[in-house]
Amino acid sequence: MYKTYLLFFVTFLFLAISANAQVASVRGFVFEEETGEPAIFSNVFLEGTTHGASTDVNGYFLITKVPTGNYTLLVTYIGFDTIRRAITLKENDLVDIKLFLKKSSFELETVTVNAARIEAKTETRTSVIQISPREIKQIPSIGGQADFAQYLQVIPGIVFTGDQGGQFYVRGGTPIQNKVILDGMTIYNPFHSIGLFSVFETDLISNAEVYTGGFNAEYGGRISAVMDISYKDGNKKRVSGSVGASTFGSRALLEVPIVKQKAPDKGSASMILSFKNSFLAESSKIFYDYIDEDGLPFNFMDLYGKISINAANGSKVSIFGFNFTDKVNNYKSVSDFGWNSFGGGLNFVIIPGRSPVLVEGLFAYSQYNSGINSTALNDRSSMIGGFTGKLDFSYFYGKNKLQYGIEIEGYRTEYFFTNFLGKSIEQIENTTQLGIYVKYKAVFGKFIIEPGFRAQWYASLAEFSPEPRIAVKFNAGEHFRLKLAAGMYSQNLIDATSDRDVVNLFYGFLSGPENLPESFAGQPRKSRLQKSNHVILGAEFDIGRYINLNVEGYYKQYPQITNINRFKVYDQGEAPPGASDVQTKDFIIERGNSYGLDVSLKYDYKKIYLWFVYSLGFVNREYETPNGELVSYTPNYDRRHNLNAVLSYVTGAKKQWEFSARWNFGSGFPFTQVQGFYEYLVFPGGVNTDYLTENGQLGVLYADLFGGRLPTYHRLDIDAKRNFYFSARTKLVVNLSITNVYNRDNVFYVDLISGEVVYQLPFMPSLGLNLYF
Repeated sequence: MYKTYLLFFVTFLFLAISANAQVASVRGFVFEEETGEPAIFSNVFLEGTTHGASTDVNGYFLITKVPTGNYTLLVTYIGFDTIRRAITLKENDLVDIKLFLKKSSFELETVTVNAARIEAKTETRTSVIQISPREIKQIPSIGGQADFAQYLQVIPGIVFTGDQGGQFYVRGGTPIQNKVILDGMTIYNPFHSIGLFSVFETDLISNAEVYTGGFNAEYGGRISAVMDISYKDGNKKRVSGSVGASTFGSRALLEVPIVKQKAPDKGSASMILSFKNSFLAESSKIFYDYIDEDGLPFNFMDLYGKISINAANGSKVSIFGFNFTDKVNNYKSVSDFGWNSFGGGLNFVIIPGRSPVLVEGLFAYSQYNSGINSTALNDRSSMIGGFTGKLDFSYFYGKNKLQYGIEIEGYRTEYFFTNFLGKSIEQIENTTQLGIYVKYKAVFGKFIIEPGFRAQWYASLAEFSPEPRIAVKFNAGEHFRLKLAAGMYSQNLIDATSDRDVVNLFYGFLSGPENLPESFAGQPRKSRLQKSNHVILGAEFDIGRYINLNVEGYYKQYPQITNINRFKVYDQGEAPPGASDVQTKDFIIERGNSYGLDVSLKYDYKKIYLWFVYSLGFVNREYETPNGELVSYTPNYDRRHNLNAVLSYVTGAKKQWEFSARWNFGSGFPFTQVQGFYEYLVFPGGVNTDYLTENGQLGVLYADLFGGRLPTYHRLDIDAKRNFYFSARTKLVVNLSITNVYNRDNVFYVDLISGEVVYQLPFMPSLGLNLYF
């Protein structure tokens, strides 16, 4: 199949490129004048023509295949004055230009709507949500701090396990199957144990894109979803930042121009530093002692720093580093849990002299360590450390674009785990993987076609994975569009989490193991990789000028998934004759699928923002028992119905008041019930053990895997903000929010031993102050 697709792709690419001979070109960068930050996704076009482009995350644009002549270049961007610049294009000319946008003294709602509508008609944009700090702040900011994690809970197809646990599941994919990237660098765990906060600083985000499926060839190594976050470079004109504190924690952000940008033809250098922490373990004893008199033991601290050096022609290099920590001490049945993540690297953008190409590169290293010690759950620890190096090249041919690149990743993983039968599983692995990709976006009348192909090589497994991808959009009418995305995906990393656990705070990593069964479902195993295939069909409707409706149906097939072996009873050297692989191997093979429907209705005009999201999802898995029987089950994140409604309203002469509310409803998660208990004898002396006097351990008799369902989950959060303006650049934001307004008892989990029901967060008011300067 993939060979036929590759032949089609090469033929398509040749015809598309040969049909776009260059006449003249104009390229450049668009920046915000006040800060020097890139004006990402601004619209740049030649007045009176169909020639135009949108700027990327670097503020870069390139318009090619333009007939020679005199033109007026227009730049439009939400909240900024329109730029008009006269240019002259000569044959085979390449004009470079840098443009700076000034903030508008009044808002242009029509420009806002048109910008979104233009992008919807010119990009495939299937199963991807684009997020900005403005949108994050439009939903209730729990704990007095707007956060990326809180916004993710509203996105179609994403399921959070609740207020605690800090993990998200995307259209049937587990956290390990989702790739999270910050400025090109892999972040192994982006969420803290209290699921209200991520490791990302909201005010530093320049752009974030969440792909819930069907992502193209530039992304590899994961089989479910991608989150790609880009940070700002920092203010190049003046010292700026913010400080804040709430009943949950504190934060600080500083942006410093090392070398100020004094003119468009001059370079600059800037630095950003950010700090964020939680002191909930201490403050909860004062403000929330009614929840637990011992306090809520959720502690975290996030540090991030970045230095960016910008050349006069727009090329730049950035050096960055981070340290994120999370700690839960003696919480309920979870005695101690914690993780630490750190890393750093550099990325760069190069604009070659006379070539219509953009070159981007990255080299980074990051490491993640986690461990749990518990009285009720099995102890385990995990470490993953790895480097990433990549180069990306982008060529522009009129409205079309060729993008290709190479990526190399190396990992070391260490893992220790004891299963519920007391058998130890330990793995230490080193692995390297190489990815080469190419994709091409071509516009043919009302069609936008974006085929891609990724070749992924897993060196430690000596396995090659060919992965064709494609995205298509059809502009059926002025206000109606159809879209499709499909692809094949693979990954080496597997989850170091036992699905026997009722609650999973632990989040660890393993590389593809060798200790797998040789067959599954009566067929020999041909690969050690986890694999998936995606198909997504969708439609976009523009209802009037300010209402957008998006509907997507999806199907994800998982022909092979690796899981920790819940049936292991023998170490391989101790197994009796006739013992099956399922009884002796550390890991087992599973397969499954997920499918569903996501509906999103959004209204955004002037003072009112309304977003309604409904997701219908089904997740199925299948495993093999020791006697060869195939058993189907629904995993613990299978939420059939998930509904979110968000309302935001701005009022006041200076729009100083902001009110927002969010209501979430979700059907109950599956869980494994307990049938009874027994005394489990480990026979430490072998056959010489006196079982009459030996003290055994508490054994658990489980019912069918995830055969029960927790009660439904629903919660209302509200938020009120007041902006106090002291000057054009200084303001104080006072934020009062209430989590779980009507104090719903949402079940977190049930302790397997004591039967105690542990609930999610109850009614929790919070107050936050943030000073911007």
